[in-house]
Amino acid sequence: MEPRPTLTDEESERDSIHTGESRELGEELLQDLAPLALTELRSVVQEMSHANSMLKLETAMFEKFFNRMEPRDLASHLVPEKRGSSLDLGHAALPRIRRKSKSRIPVDRLVCLTVEQKCDLAQRELEETKEDIQRMKENSERILQNYLAVLEEADIRIVDIMKAKTDFDKDIVKTIIKKKGSIIASDKVMRYMEEKIRSRDVLKEKIHLKNDSLKVQKKKMQMQLKQKEELGEALHEVDFQQLKIENAQFLEKIEERNQELLQQKMTVGNALHILNCYKRKLQTATATATRLVRDITQRKESLEKIDREFIVVEQERNKAEILNKRLRKQLAYYKVPPVLEYVHEKITVHELENTIKIWERKVEIAQMALQSYRSVWQKAKIASHQLQALLPEQATH
Repeated sequence: MEPRPTLTDEESERDSIHTGESRELGEELLQDLAPLALTELRSVVQEMSHANSMLKLETAMFEKFFNRMEPRDLASHLVPEKRGSSLDLGHAALPRIRRKSKSRIPVDRLVCLTVEQKCDLAQRELEETKEDIQRMKENSERILQNYLAVLEEADIRIVDIMKAKTDFDKDIVKTIIKKKGSIIASDKVMRYMEEKIRSRDVLKEKIHLKNDSLKVQKKKMQMQLKQKEELGEALHEVDFQQLKIENAQFLEKIEERNQELLQQKMTVGNALHILNCYKRKLQTATATATRLVRDITQRKESLEKIDREFIVVEQERNKAEILNKRLRKQLAYYKVPPVLEYVHEKITVHELENTIKIWERKVEIAQMALQSYRSVWQKAKIASHQLQALLPEQATH
């Protein structure tokens, strides 16, 4: 129980000594800074700020290193040396300020790091930072690959969904629209859904079988790796580095192949565009050719009709030419009769016409008489029939 007050007294004495030292140092610092000009004070303040920032960086790095190290590893890195306190490090950056310590009381100095220890610490922190960056890079690449795989899977699912939607619209929706309320449409929908469910089940079984085969392959690889570790053929750091180099080379090749594939896709797209243009031109040319063939057929039919009409016209022309020759021949041999003969013929024709008119009148009169005779005859016949009908009746009476 007696050592505790002793330690407390020593601590209080040490605190009082440090307080006195800091007060003396502050007074000395004020005395040293008093004769300096404003520009010199500004440069001193800048130097002290820079020194303080460097000390903060060193302190933060040492704290990270200290928190990472285990207690047994500290003894090999931190060797207690009494070469000066942290205050000495802070004032080492001020060459203009000279300071004389008036305190003659021995004071416990803080343990400081040497330049070699600081360099080793910075080297270790640099290696740790590089490893952290590499781990972050690997994790980022892994996450990026996972996201890319998810995006690829989403694209595939979108394509499948669009294809299924198109098939459903083509096979089912059109039928339902055409045959509303019919039993055939509902049966077709049910069959379509059953086929889709059956195809999903088949795909699920395939995926299960593939997962089982991959699990078996994984177990085989783990057993081979375990056997290699038992036989001393485990992979070393050099092998991992070689694998990383090969992986990088393969990734570069894959990137090149992807670029080539993209270029080929662009070429195929351009070719398809050109092919569609040529298809449209071919359709236009085909339509033009069909129209021309139809026009040629119509022209041929018109030409055949014209040929037939030409044959008929040629025959008529031959007939007309023969008639014309005959008439010309008659005209060549025709002689005009004398005038008196013409007058006599004209008088004869006039007399004949008058005679015809007289006979026509006589015929009309004879027809009228015939009709009257016929009517009288009909009346006589009727009267005779009536008399014959009355005579038998009188005879019976």
